[in-house]
Formats: sequence, C-alpha cells, structure tokens
Amino acid sequence: MGIEGTTEDIAWQPPTTVEERLYQAGLQADWPAYFEVVAGTDLFLPTSRELADAVPGRLRFSPFHHPEVKGLCLPVFTRGMLPTPADDGVFERSSLADLAKYWPRPARWLAVNPGTPVETLLPAEPRKWKRQAKHGAEERQLKTLWTGHRGGPMAHGLACGALLMVNNAAIWNHMGWQGGGYTEEKELLRSWWGVGSRAQWQGILRRLLGGQVISPAWEFVLRVRQAMVQEYGTTPNPVAWREAAERVLLSRTAEVVDRTGRPPEFDLDADIALAHELIGQVLRYESRFRADGLLTDDGCVRSVLAWDMGRASCMARWGLGARFAELNETEQAVLRAGEGARQVYDSWGEFAAGYVLGRCLHFDSEEFGDWYTEMVDVFRILTTDPESPWLSVPWEQPAVDLTER
Repeated sequence: MGIEGTTEDIAWQPPTTVEERLYQAGLQADWPAYFEVVAGTDLFLPTSRELADAVPGRLRFSPFHHPEVKGLCLPVFTRGMLPTPADDGVFERSSLADLAKYWPRPARWLAVNPGTPVETLLPAEPRKWKRQAKHGAEERQLKTLWTGHRGGPMAHGLACGALLMVNNAAIWNHMGWQGGGYTEEKELLRSWWGVGSRAQWQGILRRLLGGQVISPAWEFVLRVRQAMVQEYGTTPNPVAWREAAERVLLSRTAEVVDRTGRPPEFDLDADIALAHELIGQVLRYESRFRADGLLTDDGCVRSVLAWDMGRASCMARWGLGARFAELNETEQAVLRAGEGARQVYDSWGEFAAGYVLGRCLHFDSEEFGDWYTEMVDVFRILTTDPESPWLSVPWEQPAVDLTER
C-alpha cells in the first residue's frame, strides 16, 4: 500500500481511544483497521485565523514538504491531538469523506497527526477513500481526553458540562476544542446564543454563572417547596405546595403596595396561574424521572440552576474555541461553574435531575421527545460508563481560589 510507518515512542500516552487505536494499527501495519478508525472520526485541518475569518465555511488546505517523502503533504489532526487554542493558528473540522471529495491535486500525501508519535503518511487515493469512508468505525459517545483534567476542582467543573458534551459526542474534558472547529464553534454560538463578539460572550457567560438565564418562575416554585421541606421535614403534597406558592406571591404583592403605595406592575393573577401550572409540570416530569431512573422513588428536584451551571461550563470552552476568550478566563469560569453547582447540590444525581428538568421546561413542553430522551440516554452513560467523570470525580471538592488572575 506504500504507507509510511508510524513513529514509535514507548513513553507516549495516547490522548484518546482514537489515537490509541491508530497507534496500534500503525505499529502492526493493520491498514484496514487504521482506515476504519480514520474514516469514523473527525479530522481537523490547520489554518490561520485571519483566513478563516476572511472567508468562513470553506475548507482550507495548507500543504507542506515532509522530509521522508517526495511531494506535498496535507496535514490533518485527530481531535485528541488538538492543542489548546493559542496564537493565530486555528483548526477546521473535516472528514475522510470530505477530503476524498475536495482533495487538492498538488498534494500527494495525507499526513495524519504529523510531528507526533502517531504520525502516519498516507498516499493520496481519494477514490479509495470514498469507499472506505462508508465503513468507518463508530466512536463511543463518551469521549475522554486521557491527558486532560481527570481529577480535582477543574475536572469537576468540566464534568458539570458532561450532559451536553456527551450528548454532542464531544470530549467532556477538552478545554478548548469540542465537536467542531473554529468556524463551526463561532457559527453555533451565533445561531444558538446570538453571540458574535467577545463582549456578547462575556455577557452570556456572566448571566449563566449568575443563574440568570433560567426562568425565575421555575426556580421560585422549587424554592417554595424546598423551604417547606426544610420547615416540615417532609415533601408537601401538590395542594399544599400550590397554596404556599400563592401565599408567597400575595405577600410579595402586599410588600410592593406597602412600600410604594401603588399596585405592582406585575399581574398577580397571571403569576399565580403560572405557578400552579409549573407545579403541575414539575410533578409530572418528576414522576417520569422516577420511572426512568433519574430520581429515586422519593426524590425531588431542588433547583434547576444546574441547567445554567452546566451550560456555563460549556460556554466557557466554546468561547475559547471561538477565540472570544483567553485560557485563564475559561479556566476561571469552569471553576466557578463547578463551585456554583456544589453550593446548590449534594451529588451528581441531584445535579443531573436539575439540569434535565431545566432543559425540559424550556424545550420539551411535556412531549417527552428527543429533548428528554437524549438526556435519559446520556444520564445512563454517565452513571454506568467506567470512564465517566461522574464515577471518578467526587462531588465534594476542596475550596479553590476564584480570584481573577
């Protein structure tokens, strides 16, 4: 086949299972196995940030001369080999199928992870690649960067975003690059969050870390119930819960009138009706959660702040990947997300139930469709997979210095 050998380095630790499998296949010259892995994983093309910003959405090729072969080589990297974003270099996501379709004719070799112990040079054979791309090995959904944070407060903060990262088949503990490359990270932030600048990224991250993106009405009804649990030592029945929520809203109205001498600007009747409706929704979701194992038989959701804390953990990294953030900002935000979650919850299970409830109240409308079933599947992965951070990273963590550096 004319494939150049893989560099051997006994002390080298593969960053993910993809690089491990590529390394072993290369050592054994098992090229069918090698292509099965390459065809089933994302490949990232290095380019300059200036070029990516000038003409977004295009594959850019940066061929180079390799001392071991004649002709130009096209470099690509697997996800685990991507460095933390820095300087002007960025990476765009591609695949073996894309490379087969758009291969630049001057290049004679595909250099997979050049300059690393798992470097392999493949002769340019786009026609064969088209066939091989149809038989790629499926990657596991939970992806771990073995050389990344796997213990301590930073790992805990990263693991707070695991429900979303694993659902997106992204590496749960990679600091700077997730499922896509530079342009894709920017586009996802723009389309999902309306974030197109550093200032906008800072603003949404600040709100997430402050628990200000979730609906205050959701948190209000849950806090009323939690206060009743703390006062009476037992979970209130639905009628008592609704009555307590109504009393609190009436009391707030009276306080506004006493303070201002005028009726409040909010619609009290509408707020009471909303609280009653939300309590019914929460109870129905919790019943389904218990049936699907997200809650114990007597368990309840104490807060939905997990949905903001989990997304804050991810937003910190998305901002770094899109180059709206510096590494130290991302690290501080990840630590704050973890600390914020620990102030509210006592376990990964409690955190997960709060996250899933917040997601469902926003997206699912009690349809129990993909917005819910996806989370059930990921919850089961995170509570059973031997590599799950929820099984290896303790919920309780030592105090960390969150002073801005």
